[in-house]
Amino acid sequence: MAGQNQKWQNLLRENGYRLTDARRAVIDVIANTDRVLKPIEVYEIAKEAYPRLGLVTVYRTLEKLEELDLILRVHQEADCQAFVPAWEGHKHLLLCTRCGRYEYFEGENLEAFFKDIGRKTGYSIEDHWMQLFGTCAVCSQENL
Repeated sequence: MAGQNQKWQNLLRENGYRLTDARRAVIDVIANTDRVLKPIEVYEIAKEAYPRLGLVTVYRTLEKLEELDLILRVHQEADCQAFVPAWEGHKHLLLCTRCGRYEYFEGENLEAFFKDIGRKTGYSIEDHWMQLFGTCAVCSQENL
């Protein structure tokens, strides 16, 4: 993931974003996570590496990363303020409702499903983004 960190930093620089140590700490956390993270969680983890980090820096950095399509906003029951690193290409998201672990998957054979929905509703489907919620294998094993 170190390569992803550097790629993100380069993209931010190319788009006129100054990279401070505080912003690098935020990038490091979100680029290397295997869980969905809320901004406050990014803040708490990144603050360990950069104690002078401010919450405003976290929000602004996340906003810029989302603007550059480097992270995705994840919709959850309680709110939509959580993020994961974006996947290149068109993928869908699986989210563990217990631990927050996420995984991307390809949606094969969904086009027929979407065409059927369009036909039934009269909508012309232009795009989609799918999230599935459930319990990951690790959390399922813990309950046995």
